[in-house]
Amino acid sequence: MRPPLAVLLFALLPLASLPVAADEQLIPGALEVVAELPINPGNLAVTAKGRVFATVHQFRRGPAQLIEVTGPKSYRPWPDLAWNGAFGSGPDVLNSVLGIHIDGQDRLWVLDNGLGEPPQTPKLLAFSLADGKPVLRYDFPPQTGPLGSFLNDLAVDAARGFVYIADPGGSHEPALVVVDLKGRTSRRFSASPALQAEDRDLVVEGRVIGPKGEDGKVKPARIAVNPITLSADGETLYFGAMNGETWYRVPARLLREGADDAAIAATITKAGPKPVSDGAATDAAGNHYFTDLAHNAVAVLHPDGKLETLVEDDRLLWPDSLSFGEPGWLYIAVNQLHRAPALNGGVDGGLLPYRIMRVYTPADPD
Repeated sequence: MRPPLAVLLFALLPLASLPVAADEQLIPGALEVVAELPINPGNLAVTAKGRVFATVHQFRRGPAQLIEVTGPKSYRPWPDLAWNGAFGSGPDVLNSVLGIHIDGQDRLWVLDNGLGEPPQTPKLLAFSLADGKPVLRYDFPPQTGPLGSFLNDLAVDAARGFVYIADPGGSHEPALVVVDLKGRTSRRFSASPALQAEDRDLVVEGRVIGPKGEDGKVKPARIAVNPITLSADGETLYFGAMNGETWYRVPARLLREGADDAAIAATITKAGPKPVSDGAATDAAGNHYFTDLAHNAVAVLHPDGKLETLVEDDRLLWPDSLSFGEPGWLYIAVNQLHRAPALNGGVDGGLLPYRIMRVYTPADPD
């Protein structure tokens, strides 16, 4: 199959340097554009040297499902065109990817939830950043990745060989899914109300967001567990509902060691407040960064429990995901998801370009 012309044109554009801020700009909250693209970034993963990868959100499918940003207005399908083949065209195709993560071993982890028609088996992959070759694969069994579930975002503990996944539920109960990479097993935990959505509307640009019901009226979205992060030492897993204002924590050891549901549920506690948010990131000092959907902003929860706005900007129309890159820089995927057909009455009101931005923080991501 010949690759789409748009892919070739963007892949052939000359590599351009990503923005470098002057010293006087290096203050917390300094915001700049990294890339402006014709396709819709979903989740981000950025190396410590500023190499940027993004999934293409399945609410607006494009000519690729996973890309590497090669310049301010250019990208290329990654790792290659074959992996970015048509949905459902083979076992070695990225069908519907959202969550991605770069670990300390220079591997890009990719979570393919398989959602589409017909649904495909969800899978977890790891690729070498050096050559793009797959180095690990895990296909989810129906017990932990049932068809109709929505394996969304992930946190990776490469040192211990565990991956933690947030599943807002889809047609199933919301859950945390834990993958033991060495044992080649997985577990689905759903026995806590902390995983459920709170009764909080998602409001963007003054509009309550949600799908239209059969009566033509908007049904306010109630999206369960979505943002998920891991502490720097790998001992605490953090999570929260998209439609929720509470950030929770649970000892990761219990999930690793196979504690029963009741024991895990009993140790889930509140870590602090958060905004209604899609993505999150946690730094080495224990600061938690959230996309603040209602305010076109990124907020930060400090270890002392204070929640404040790091940056607010009209261009941050649905800041979807966050990823630390070079020291101090937090990258943001901005995709206007509230204007996508699924959340906008079947009409795509998105306005090009879609952006990847970054904001300066004094944080040490490691």
